[in-house]
Amino acid sequence: MNTDTIDGQILDIMLRAGSRWVLWVLIALSFGAVAVIAERLWFFVQERKPADRIGKALEALRAKGPADAAKLLAGSRSIEANVLRACLERAADGAAAVDEHRAALLEQERQRYEKRLAFLGTLGNNAPFIGLFGTVLGIIRAFHDLAGAQLQGTQAVMSGIAEALVATGVGLLVALPAVATYNAFMRHVETAATTADSYAHEILAHLRKGT
Repeated sequence: MNTDTIDGQILDIMLRAGSRWVLWVLIALSFGAVAVIAERLWFFVQERKPADRIGKALEALRAKGPADAAKLLAGSRSIEANVLRACLERAADGAAAVDEHRAALLEQERQRYEKRLAFLGTLGNNAPFIGLFGTVLGIIRAFHDLAGAQLQGTQAVMSGIAEALVATGVGLLVALPAVATYNAFMRHVETAATTADSYAHEILAHLRKGT
């Protein structure tokens, strides 16, 4: 097949598509981002740290022992409560075993907390490029129309370029909230994991002191 024919077909497809389909892709991705943000917000609200119960559990650990402390955390689902409860329930295995359980459970809980956040990070990094691609398609179409005398003068070309630049603007508009929420959620995950780790080390210190 002739190379010029292939290039012509590719150009024809690009011109027919224009930048509008890119806008629809960005709009669809923005709805996906909103769904992920809403789901993660609800998840983090449900998984909020029961600070009072954790404080009472640590007091019970010093006064009564691991078994009574673990009972105070029954039913709590936050990363802090899950790690603390698991360490308390395995206190009889010794400090070394508890430390291994702590490390393993922290990784499991971190994965649970970070679920779907990669979508926000990927969208935030790539939405501007998707919008830029739409802008490039729109500019190609504008200049092609000018060359074919379908539009009159530079004013028409500028109008086509301005319309094409909308895709870049929408790409940035989609990316900024995605990046902001991704950073906020990851900060929350890191804070929760660090807090859980500090609680677990309190238990380890108590167990090592008792040996």
